[in-house]
This record gives sequence, C-alpha cells and structure tokens, in this order.
Amino acid sequence: MTMQIGIVGKPNVGKSTFFNAATNANAEIANYPFTTIDANHGVMYVRRPCPCRDFNVTCTPHNSRCINGIRYVPIDAIDVAGLVPDAFKGRGLGNKFLDDLRQADALIHIVDASGGTDAEGNPCGIGNYDPTNDVVFLEKEITYWMKGIIKKSWESIARKCELEGKNIEKLLAEKLTGLGIKEEHIHNAIREIGLSIDHPSKWSDEELFNLSDIIRKISKPMLIAYNKCDIAPDEMMAKMDDIKNMGYRVIPTSAEAELALVHAAEKGLIKYTPGEKDFTILKESELTEKQLKALDYIKTHVLDKYGSTGIQRCIEEAVSMLDLIVVYPVEDENHLTDKQGRVLPDAYLMPRGSTARDLAYKVHTDLGEHFIRAIDARTHRVIGADHELKDGDVISIIADV
Repeated sequence: MTMQIGIVGKPNVGKSTFFNAATNANAEIANYPFTTIDANHGVMYVRRPCPCRDFNVTCTPHNSRCINGIRYVPIDAIDVAGLVPDAFKGRGLGNKFLDDLRQADALIHIVDASGGTDAEGNPCGIGNYDPTNDVVFLEKEITYWMKGIIKKSWESIARKCELEGKNIEKLLAEKLTGLGIKEEHIHNAIREIGLSIDHPSKWSDEELFNLSDIIRKISKPMLIAYNKCDIAPDEMMAKMDDIKNMGYRVIPTSAEAELALVHAAEKGLIKYTPGEKDFTILKESELTEKQLKALDYIKTHVLDKYGSTGIQRCIEEAVSMLDLIVVYPVEDENHLTDKQGRVLPDAYLMPRGSTARDLAYKVHTDLGEHFIRAIDARTHRVIGADHELKDGDVISIIADV
C-alpha cells in the first residue's frame, strides 16, 4: 500500500499553492473559498543521500530523481477541499473533505500565519484572526468525524463484546479500517485513556470523544505549515510557540515563494533546487525589473530570514513523523542494475521495521510469494526473509519466478 500525505486546512490559506509548489502540479489557485472541490492528487519528493555516491557510480533513476547525489523519492499527496467549522455535520464540503482524508497516513495542516483569513476562510485583514484557532478546530472536526463513525454502531459493538466475548479493539479496528486505522492504534489509545475493555457499554460519551481524539493523534499525525510567513506580523509569528506547546511541529512556509522559484528555475532563469536556502540568477537580462524585485523580496523576506521556503522541509518532517526509511531494490547486486540495465533505478519508502520479504512484496506480489533469499549489495551477504532493512539499504531479491 502506498503512503499518502494529506494537505489540509480551511479555504484560502494557500493549500493549493502549497500543493502545486510541493508537487509541481497545476491545481486551481484563487482567492475565494472552495476553489478546490475535487481532491487533487500528486507526487511530492523526500530527499535522501543517493547510494550512487557510496558506490561511485552514475545512477539512472526510474521512479525517482537524483540531483547532485541527492535522491528525491516519491510519496503521494492529496489536496482536499477546504474545511469549515462543523464540517463533520456536513457543512460546506465537509463530508467530501473528510471522506477524501480516509487513507491519508499523515497530514500537513496549512495555516495562515498572517491571521488574514477568518474561520470561514474569508479575507479579514492581516493580523485580525488568531491562527491557533485553526489548529484547534481541525482537531475537533476530525475527532468528531471519527466519533460519529464509531457511534453509528456502538451499541452493537458493545453488545458483541460483552455478550459474545468479542475483542473490542478488533471490532473497532474493523469499523475504522477504511480510515487507515489499525488495531494497534486502538489498543494504544484505549491503554492511554485507561478504559475498561470488559464493559465498553459503560464508556461515557466524553470517553468516546477522548478515545476518538487519541486515535486521531496516533493514526493521523499532523504537522503545521505556518504559511504566508513573509507577510505575517511579529505577533502572529510569536503564536508559533503556542502551537508548538500543543504538541505540534511548526514550520514557517511561503508556498508562493516556492512556486515562484520553481517556475523561474523551470524557465532556466535561475538555478534553484527545492529545499535550498538560496538561488542563483542565470539570465538577469531576460528578467524584468518586477521579476528582479520579486526575487530580491523572496531572498530577503523568506530565504535569508527562515533558511528556506519551508515546503521541502514540511515534506521531510511528514515522512519523519511516519518513521519511513528508503530502500533501493536491484536485480544485479554487483552492477546495481535492474533487467533494463538501469543503475539504482528505484527507491521505495518503507515503514521502519520492514523486512526483506516486505520489500519483495512492494516490488511485485510474485516476488513476495516466491521469495527465496535476498542479498545486501553493500556487504554482499545473503539475508533471509525476516531480515530487518535499514535506511539506505540496496537489496537484490532472489525468487522462484
């Protein structure tokens, strides 16, 4: 199953701009609520040192990119409709928003750091709205949504547990499996709250809400992209500390700046690599005065001040929250090639703790089902099906196919 990161937030905070900058897609961008109605799907890239450096070879990537020895590994992204208060009741595009988030493994919540959009996503003037409200409200919406799904069949679930001896964690996992929620998530949530698994019918409505809230935190980890940081007043930027105290990683971002740099680089006007702290102007004579001023603004108000536009850092942090590693499967461990002769062609994101057999299944079902052994290309040692992979491993899989 492919990992997916959801780009979420209320309307008009720069979600689609962030999505376009992160994926180089072309989602519609406009300054009014509900521009995004249908979810946009794209691919973002997380950076890792490419093994081509270690092996002193020139790689020919297939499912990823290599720029100056840095591998950009793909991960799916989804940009969903803007969320407004009481979305869990179906208000706005709430039902669609929440349904689109079902399979997201982690969330990047885009928040307007400038305080210039109200709770509904309408412009209200910079500094007139507290961005911390958005964090609280999104938490509540997703938690109430999860609780509503549980409540629909709660009496039946509790009865099966108490009268038929069914496992409450297993029953809840079956009910929530469509949300990407696992039995271990529910087990950990129940244990954290200290609920009695023998008498779930006695759980109060508040306890069900708290259970849903913990399940949300465990199953949908979220970081905050504090967007429009270049126009945010100091008092709004200071609220980053309040959000950090709520337990979140907060990253100052400027999606507009990143998108401008990416487009300028595509046209060959500047040299810029996503995530870098600077750029180089290549064709100054082809830039207008307005464009030069814009680039100077980005350098002084974003890159020099915050070290980057923050977009790539958000992607890296999201992958870090999911505790993923990157593994490189090859067919020939000596030449590091696949059947087509491509060198270090593919890079896969895998959950930490994945085994050699897990990688085989990731490459192709037949490889997993007919797995014989694998070879670590770095050590040339034979490894078994249950061998736990490490970040950066280059692995050749041998199967009876």
